[in-house]
Amino acid sequence: MWRRRHRCGRRGRFPKPIMLGVTPPVNSFTPNPQRNLEPVFIEMAELEAFRLVDLEGLSQEEAGRKMGVSRGTIWRLVQSARRKTAQALSEGRPLSIAPFTSERDTTRNDKNETAHSGGRNK
Repeated sequence: MWRRRHRCGRRGRFPKPIMLGVTPPVNSFTPNPQRNLEPVFIEMAELEAFRLVDLEGLSQEEAGRKMGVSRGTIWRLVQSARRKTAQALSEGRPLSIAPFTSERDTTRNDKNETAHSGGRNK
């Protein structure tokens, strides 16, 4: 299943779509006992790279081919997923899978903002 990612900010190109193999059956993990701490959000792409490399034991090159991205992108996604998972476990915070935002919604918003700002980008 192909998924598009969203960019962080208004400038730059959109990230390449990533091929996701498995949709997780749950969208969050909470510690027991629960405390009122802000959750740590992990993206679907980070979770998929984390699963392929650490759970299935694929190399970063193999995982990159499966997801349709470069080895460097896999490395960045896995490092981010590991850091977020370690933070959630060590601080006792909930770990939530970030909701998916489609690229189409972002481009519609950018077009609407451009139309209202007189056609100039801010």
